Amino acid sequence: MVRLKIHPGKLDEFKRIAADSIRVAREKDTGTIRYDIFLNDNETEAVVYEEFANPAARLEHLANLGGNVAGMLAIVDMQAEVWSHSDPELRASTEGYDVKFFKPFLRLEP
Repeated sequence: MVRLKIHPGKLDEFKRIAADSIRVAREKDTGTIRYDIFLNDNETEAVVYEEFANPAARLEHLANLGGNVAGMLAIVDMQAEVWSHSDPELRASTEGYDVKFFKPFLRLEP
């Protein structure tokens, strides 16, 4: 899950990059299970909910988005949480960013 605070005056650019990111994920990602973007009521913050089949799928997603990630990070302040994927390569790819990792503890199974 990624929380984004959109910089003032950057909403239109955010929406353009977000729409293109969804398009790229749809066309290129092979292990993305879910990729949803939500905006708060006044459209100053967004939450991105992503779910991947495995850590490699997450890395593939980031590689596919390429310049979109860089463009997005230039117009938002980001905080992210990674739930259950504690792959060393994935952790290394997040160095320098505000990312917290959480490991599974308890889960209600149907």
